[in-house]
Amino acid sequence: MNYVTTTDNTQLFVKDWGKGRPVILLSGWPLTADSWDDQALAIADAGYRSISYDRRGFGRSSQPWSGYDYDTLSDDLARVIEYSGAEDVVLVGFSMGGGEIARYMSRHRGKSVAKAALISSIVPYMLKTADNPDGTDAAVFAQIAHAIGEDRAKFFAAFFKDFFGAGMISLSVSAELLEWMRSVALQASLRATLESARSFSSTDFRGELAAFNVPTLLIHGTADKTVPIDASSRAAVKGIANASLIEYDGAPHGLFATEKDRLARDLLAFIRA
Repeated sequence: MNYVTTTDNTQLFVKDWGKGRPVILLSGWPLTADSWDDQALAIADAGYRSISYDRRGFGRSSQPWSGYDYDTLSDDLARVIEYSGAEDVVLVGFSMGGGEIARYMSRHRGKSVAKAALISSIVPYMLKTADNPDGTDAAVFAQIAHAIGEDRAKFFAAFFKDFFGAGMISLSVSAELLEWMRSVALQASLRATLESARSFSSTDFRGELAAFNVPTLLIHGTADKTVPIDASSRAAVKGIANASLIEYDGAPHGLFATEKDRLARDLLAFIRA
């Protein structure tokens, strides 16, 4: 298996498929690189190099005590980009992964990045404040942290139903897929799960949107209950130069599963353009 060692000696598990221009895929919370498999396979089959990795604390990567802030996570991404050895990387971040891209673009000045895609992304700011009225109340995130601490397995059983829009007739997913996602989430350490949730729910990226100096694609479902579109992609596209937003009407958060073929097509069209 491939591993990348970070600056604090954390081991990141990496899946490296295909050859050609690298496309680096960042997973969302609380998942791993495996969530990208359908799109990663399509990208590799299309003649590109698909690289995905397990975020620190999750999946097959190390589970350190610290490093779940976006500065450290963007430094981890920098090491994966360095591992790719390329100067024309396409970054694709899902949900929490969009924040890693935003911080990389500002903290590392977008080094070696040619394009970026934000899918169901938490960027620019999830928390409801006086100047961010479309955000989510802090009490909601506090309730999530409490529920995870009480019974992680029970929490994720309910969480993934909203995540994938389960029960919506046109966007149903199998019970087996829901159970698979829950089992993946439970591979993470409790510390990583809680601290990562704290980071994506409270980090304000609004001042970093100007750091996106490459063509940027945003894709978001209009029925996303996990990361509502108004406070995220609809706000982000207004602050990113040379950006475009594709809205998937009636789609939930987990587009990599519910809209997997369409998402692969749209990503490949963007990569090729």
